[in-house]
Amino acid sequence: MKTNDIVKALAALAQASRLEIFRALVVAGTEGLTPSALSEALGVAPNTLSFHLKELTHAGLVAQERAGRNLIYRAQFDRMNALIGYLTENCCQGQTCLPAAATTPCAC
Repeated sequence: MKTNDIVKALAALAQASRLEIFRALVVAGTEGLTPSALSEALGVAPNTLSFHLKELTHAGLVAQERAGRNLIYRAQFDRMNALIGYLTENCCQGQTCLPAAATTPCAC
């Protein structure tokens, strides 16, 4: 990821509702969630949710797909893993400081 992409992703996640939405999509895995399911689960108004999903999509952290009459939103695990990798790339001057499981990217 380029520096501008990293900044966009971190900026998108630097808001409580967007972070909660992104985490819900990560938990949902590759199946993703519809906006109505997200709205109901998180108690976020549909118009507010739409704004936050647009920001997460613009940052490349979330993808949208049409399935019939529904929209499905999914976390972009490759982007999430790239962001985590960038943040931990030079951790502890190359020395092991965390268990491997803590720094291993998601296999989703």
